[in-house]
Amino acid sequence: MFCPKCGQENSDSAVHCGRCGAPMPMTDGRYRQATGMPPATRVAVSNNLVWAILATLFCCLPTGIVAIVYAAQVDGKAAVGDVAGARAAARNAATWCWVSFGLGLFFVLIYAGLVIMTATFGR
Repeated sequence: MFCPKCGQENSDSAVHCGRCGAPMPMTDGRYRQATGMPPATRVAVSNNLVWAILATLFCCLPTGIVAIVYAAQVDGKAAVGDVAGARAAARNAATWCWVSFGLGLFFVLIYAGLVIMTATFGR
């Protein structure tokens, strides 16, 4: 971005010209911070909510609910700037999704084994 007063090239996030100190025009329509720092960007953290819901419906209800609770915390923590907390909640949600999937698979295999044993040996 060029200074309208002296023509000096400045960075796009500059509030004042580096040469003459004149205020820089705002081209994007947003207010700039007084410190000259660019506006803070929100870090996107995957919340794993879809996987938590699917794990709850199709695998194991109790551990799936725990996954949903952790997944629901991710966006709130990311919105207030707690990126580390959001990533930890996302990891916990993913972990509980896998636990739910493992338990669901375990019970399906046990059930299939019992059905096969019953069909093989009869009653």
